[in-house]
Amino acid sequence: MSAMPETPFFETRRIGDAVVSAISEGVLPWALELQAPEAEWRRAMPEADAQGVVPLGLVLAHIRLGAASILIDPGFDPPGSPHDAAWPGLVRSPGLPAALSALGIAPAAITHVLISHTHSDHYAGVTTEQNGARVPRYPHARVFVGRADWELNPQRADRSSLLATHLGTLARLGLLELVDGDREVVPGVSMLAAPGESAGHCVVRVRSSSRTFFYLGDLVHHGCEIAHLDWVPARRNAASLLESRKRILAEAAASNATVIYSHEPFPPWGRVVREGSGYRWQRE
Repeated sequence: MSAMPETPFFETRRIGDAVVSAISEGVLPWALELQAPEAEWRRAMPEADAQGVVPLGLVLAHIRLGAASILIDPGFDPPGSPHDAAWPGLVRSPGLPAALSALGIAPAAITHVLISHTHSDHYAGVTTEQNGARVPRYPHARVFVGRADWELNPQRADRSSLLATHLGTLARLGLLELVDGDREVVPGVSMLAAPGESAGHCVVRVRSSSRTFFYLGDLVHHGCEIAHLDWVPARRNAASLLESRKRILAEAAASNATVIYSHEPFPPWGRVVREGSGYRWQRE
């Protein structure tokens, strides 16, 4: 693991009455293994190297709306933690704790943590070790995750897994809340079921003062998938992911929503724009 150069790693925008901060945890080289003809995906991802590896952003978000202080996908421990070693080539930013401190947000002030899905780059920063015990990093927050990503996850049976370590800790403390279907977490902020990346994958939607924001999680991993909805990475449920993309992206385009997805290079802001009978990704 190495450190990113001194570049901005968080940025804030107002969406209606909501204040949305996008936060980068770094950059990860990864081969998406899109199930599409290689000549086509290479044209769509010219940055891919000979092995098909592309640099993926690691982006999470914080939302302030009314009395709610909502963190989405706290994926990593602070830079230099043992978790970093699981990701070859990972280049870290100063990290989420540094961003929250700069934004004036104390961990104890977080009221909700929303986890899009249970791949460890999206949730492993949700607990920490203190005096030899595992404790919540955000002690006053309820943590929300799609029910299928917890109840149907085989990692639950492995006490040494990251899932059991982190979400298991929260479950034992009564802080883990399981989401079925679409769920309004606080007025204006909802988790929407979008399975395919995982069985319980969710996206987050914010509606405030006629404005809309979406955090798509891993509904897509690269902007080219918005133009090619059937391009799905290996080992995903392609049929479910296609249906989730059709549903969510139609609403994002129709509402002219500001959009972030987890692996867009920083800064990650953009929109889903109608183009013919499909869509395209437009960075902002």
